[in-house]
Formats: sequence, C-alpha cells, structure tokens
Amino acid sequence: MATILITGASDGLGRALAEDLAADGGHTLLLHGRDQERLREVAAATGGETYRADLSSLAGVRRLAADVAARHDRLDVLVNNAGVGFHAEGTRRQTSADGHELRLAVNYLAPVVLTRELLPLLRRSAPSRIVNVASVGQEPFDFDDPGHTREYTDVAAYCRSKLALICHGFDLAGELSDSGITVNSLHAASFMPTTMSRRSGMDVVDTLEQGVAATRRLVDAPELAGVTGRYFDGEKEGRAAAEAYDPEYRRSLAEVTASLL
Repeated sequence: MATILITGASDGLGRALAEDLAADGGHTLLLHGRDQERLREVAAATGGETYRADLSSLAGVRRLAADVAARHDRLDVLVNNAGVGFHAEGTRRQTSADGHELRLAVNYLAPVVLTRELLPLLRRSAPSRIVNVASVGQEPFDFDDPGHTREYTDVAAYCRSKLALICHGFDLAGELSDSGITVNSLHAASFMPTTMSRRSGMDVVDTLEQGVAATRRLVDAPELAGVTGRYFDGEKEGRAAAEAYDPEYRRSLAEVTASLL
C-alpha cells in the first residue's frame, strides 16, 4: 500500500483518481485542492488527508511540500495533476501571485517546484513514481517572450505549459536515473466530462473512466516499474512534440525556468 499525493484532487480527474485508489483500500491518500468544501467532500468519499494550497503562489507550493513532509516520512507517488485550462470565450492574460503568466505558473512552475521540494521523501521511499498529467495539446515556448506578453491566447499558454512540463519530466528522469524514482508524463484523455473541459466549450470526447485508467496505470501498474522518461497518450506510449526530444530546446527551457524561479 502506498502514500500518494494527488494535486487538484477536489474535482475532475484528480478526484476520480482518488476515489478509484480509495476503492482498493489501504493507500494513504494526500489530497490537494483550493476549495475547502470540495476537499471535505472528497475526503469523506475517500478517507484521504486534505491539503489546501494555492498553486499560483510559489510560496504556497513550498508550504504544501513542507506540510506533507511534516506529516509523513515517505511518499511513494506524486501525481502532478492540478492545472488551469482554457475558456471557450478566451481570457485576458492573467498573472500569478509572483507575477508569472497564470497557466505557466500553475501548470508548469508549480509542479517543478513541488517535485523538487518533495524529492527527499521520494528518494527515501524509492522505488517511487512521479506522474505528470500533461496534454496532447503542446506548443513550444517563445524564448524571446517567456511570459507570453505578445499575441496572448489562453489556449497557446496552456499548450506551452504542458509541453514544458513534459520536457522537464524528460530531464528529471535522466537526472534521477539511478535513484529508483521514475518520472513519466501523459495525456490522460481528451475532453472528459470535467469542469475544465466544460469551460473550454468543447464537446466531450472521452470518458472520465478512460482518463482514470490511463493515469492509474502510471501510478501503480507493475509492468511500468522502472519505466521512466516516457510520454503516454492514454494507456499507450505516445510521441510528444518534436521539441521535447531536442536537447538544445530543453536546455534553453531549463535556463528560462531557472531564471523565472
């Protein structure tokens, strides 16, 4: 039985994944969210512990990691699921508490920082797993405009953040190759019946059960023990955007990320 932290666990895919894991019994589920009432509901349904944090604040991300470390001496799985999507009517450019473009902050910088802060627990618990919920929607960064201040669209911002998360996952997998920690990313499913999908204005394509099955496979499937540095499209290994396999692109992204943090 594992200790599993799921960000964005109070709604959508994160909540459904928590409920699926809870059905097995025995897992220690650490459930992150922003809305206290929704967290109470998912805790009641799953028996999990709740952690309220605003991931648009890097200080909030670090406090979340510190709270987890204060209450637990191990972490078997980290599921970086929380994210900000896009809206049917579009949105103006928004910024985080730290002044970063909002989707960059929540979908990319927050999981990067949270993962780094929790690496001591993950190392202690190895073999352990990091699962990044990305997207098939991917777009390269404009390194001359990392804050996306020009020609902004929330769709492009979302796609940039998700490709960045995949790239970081590839780099981190290499860094941790001898640690017993695996790092994989996935597109769980397309436009599931979730709040995020409804706000996008897109028709439902896949079921929530499909997304849960694909994500759950990366969490605990025995056949993926030791498998790292991969991108999955649903339950099958996929191919991310070309930039994810370009060492020079990833190096430039890492430099920009360091400067932003």
